[in-house]
Amino acid sequence: MKTKIIVLSFVTLLFVNTIHSQTKTTVNASNSEISDNLDLKAVASIFGDSENLEDFEKRLNDPKLKISNLDLNDDHRVDYLRVIESVEGNTHLIVIQAILEKDIFQDVATIEVEKDRNNNMQVQVVGDPYMYGNNFIYEPVYVHSPLLFSYFWAPNYRIYYSRWNWGYYPRFYNYWRPFPIYRYNRNVRVWINYNNHYNYVNIRRSSVAINLHRNIRANSYELRNPERSFERRNNSVSNRYELDQIRTSTRNNRSDNNNVISPRTTTRTQTPRNNSQSASPRQNTRTDIETPRRNQSESNAPRGGQNNEQTPRNSSPRENRNSNSRR
Repeated sequence: MKTKIIVLSFVTLLFVNTIHSQTKTTVNASNSEISDNLDLKAVASIFGDSENLEDFEKRLNDPKLKISNLDLNDDHRVDYLRVIESVEGNTHLIVIQAILEKDIFQDVATIEVEKDRNNNMQVQVVGDPYMYGNNFIYEPVYVHSPLLFSYFWAPNYRIYYSRWNWGYYPRFYNYWRPFPIYRYNRNVRVWINYNNHYNYVNIRRSSVAINLHRNIRANSYELRNPERSFERRNNSVSNRYELDQIRTSTRNNRSDNNNVISPRTTTRTQTPRNNSQSASPRQNTRTDIETPRRNQSESNAPRGGQNNEQTPRNSSPRENRNSNSRR
């Protein structure tokens, strides 16, 4: 009998540990969303504030700003983001790539700037499909024209190509550990210029930029980890914008459910309110008794207004005797 009890206890413990380990694995897998770690509105904002592309790359990797929170190679350090450029005619393609190992890069996003015949600028910030899904695009409308636009079409303009690589970084750069997502979101909002507008669209407008990108796109991380593509991470939506819509709707539903008051709670809150508003018969009896007393004291007051009320205070019997003795 004791042997059976011991065996059953061992089997039960083994079963519980198996369920616990499976639950932990599921939770960890459901919490990894790569696109949460780089806000493209922040990228568009600092692009508009930069003096040139070298300054733009510096802002992307500044340890004080912490615009990025990406750690694709899982080394517990935020990846350095390099910037390279390709130009054809009136089109500038700026590619942002994460440095993962020596000569191993992964595209994160592109910025496509094009000038039409009327000298109007069209800017699109496009998330890489592996990271953000298909056609996740913001069109920033800047309050002031970015300074770097004035250099893009200068006769002596030099195409920018970052010279930094794995283990070889500028002096200002220091590693930092990735933040939890809620802390990253709180930090990155500080660096978004909300005077600008960031319009979401789902069509790339420059065919020239698309062709340029085919020649210089880097996808080493994508080839190594095809199972971590946005399509497989989120099979119910096509891109990051649709994912944000679902998240917002879910949060609103939760807040609405929290604001609903149950019938039991309503009864408790209303009961004391009704008792305080309705007086008991005993209280009514007291007020009926006290009211005549106040009226009686008022009726015994001397007539003649305010002067008659002050007279008894000054002419008391004691004062009258003192006045007679003086006489």
